[in-house]
Amino acid sequence: MKLVRWLLGRLILLLNFVFSPKGIKRSEKEQQAVNEKSKSLALYQFNACPFCVKVRRAMKRLTVNVELRDAKNNSQYREELLTEGGKSKVPCLRIEQNGEVQWLYESSDIVNYLEEQFKTN
Repeated sequence: MKLVRWLLGRLILLLNFVFSPKGIKRSEKEQQAVNEKSKSLALYQFNACPFCVKVRRAMKRLTVNVELRDAKNNSQYREELLTEGGKSKVPCLRIEQNGEVQWLYESSDIVNYLEEQFKTN
């Protein structure tokens, strides 16, 4: 079973690489504003998780730079996800605003949040 999961994970990553979406073209000033706004975000994820790939593709499509935190291979991030977020589930977007932290778990909810925050006119 581990071999099948490993092979599927590699296939997902390969297809993601081959069919990678193009990002939004913004002016330098607009992109700096997006980068500044996205500094308060962190995505807890597994590299080959299909739902995590979905969120990373949305980030690329929106040209949003979010810190990626590997909760599979980094015990500190895995522990943060469990103790602060309440669940050991990925993908999870950590959103810090005005000193408060919100944890957003479902990939579709995360994509919707990113689209609302970083859409272009």
